[in-house]
Amino acid sequence: MRTRFLSKCTNGEVEEYLQQNDLIFVPVGVTETHGALPLDTETVITEALALKMAEATNGLVLHNLPYFFAGGTAMARGTVNVSVKEGMRYLDTIAKSLLKQGFRRQVYVTCHGPAHLTLSGMVRDFFEETKVPILYMDMIKATDSVKDLSFSFMEKFNDISIGAYKILGRLEDVPMNVPESNSVTYDVQSMINGMSKNPGNALGKYALQSGAIGSYFDKASDHLPTPLITSEKHREELAQSGVLAIEEFIEKMDMPTIVELLRKTDEYTQNDSLQKYGEWL
Repeated sequence: MRTRFLSKCTNGEVEEYLQQNDLIFVPVGVTETHGALPLDTETVITEALALKMAEATNGLVLHNLPYFFAGGTAMARGTVNVSVKEGMRYLDTIAKSLLKQGFRRQVYVTCHGPAHLTLSGMVRDFFEETKVPILYMDMIKATDSVKDLSFSFMEKFNDISIGAYKILGRLEDVPMNVPESNSVTYDVQSMINGMSKNPGNALGKYALQSGAIGSYFDKASDHLPTPLITSEKHREELAQSGVLAIEEFIEKMDMPTIVELLRKTDEYTQNDSLQKYGEWL
């Protein structure tokens, strides 16, 4: 296809696509403080991952969804925070529109810790109302399903972030030689010390991430340490490392099997579950 991004297609191209397929990936992002990297970093990661997923499965991508629940980073003035309820309502509207258009297989992709608070509820409520299963893939959790990765996802997270910008043709948006400040640290111990100031962090282990208790970071730089990028060559090296990691991850997840299972789940729901229990479901 000329492009995988829905908004970059002509209407005729979408009409033609829907004659042969019904698959769309929806990367859901966030705009929040992210150390020395841009505020849209975790949006860019999800868009790059969704693009690679679409390429592997002949799907389309509905992107440009950067404003959702941020969580503890809301104290940073670059963060745009939308409530969980508002995010769910917005995505539900999008999902129903896509279904009416003919996109029966929808895969929602995130790479932001608190995103599950918005996505999981939306996916379940959508199913209960429409009886059409759609899939949510939390990339932080999905890495656990791939047992033979040659790298640790979290250890490669910064490389993956920068590689995502390269995949989308936006590597120039990644700044270099950013000085340390209230928003930026290159010292992991400094981040750990900052995190330890909030007693709420000790309570986070009693539920899924960000779901146990509400709290805020002490400083914007406590969100995570990002690398000090010293030159264009250094930036390119980090990006190449990240691109390779993303490509390996997508390949080993076996996306064709995943989207086929989504189709089979829909068929099972319609032909088995609803036939047996549809009267009261």
